[in-house]
Amino acid sequence: MHRHSYKGRKFGRKTDQRRALMRGLMCALIENQSITTTLARAKEMRRGTEKLVTLAKKGGLANRRLIISRLGNIDTTNFLVDVVAPQIKRDSGYLRIERAGFRKGDHAELGTISFVDEIDPDFKPDTKQIKKEAK
Repeated sequence: MHRHSYKGRKFGRKTDQRRALMRGLMCALIENQSITTTLARAKEMRRGTEKLVTLAKKGGLANRRLIISRLGNIDTTNFLVDVVAPQIKRDSGYLRIERAGFRKGDHAELGTISFVDEIDPDFKPDTKQIKKEAK
């Protein structure tokens, strides 16, 4: 058997469980700006999260709805689009993964994933600028 051209990790889970795991991890990362999980999960989560941040930086209603459909959480989506995305100053490479040792129980390798740019959760977007972008 070969495994050519299969993308993504399976984590020993069915599709719906894997999707729910990634959604939960991505929501936790966006809300907390940094989380620690297994290295494989962090690497897999980075793929999806960077795409969501790119959509959030573009803005617009259609992109906001796409993010809601992928995250399944309106509050997290609004936080991503209104607070996190305006503070990111780069075009790609929004996330950083650092190795964080090994888990005690099963010796799984851990990684801390966080945003490269500093994110202020109390950031208030300029409403005048948002109205100009909407026009």
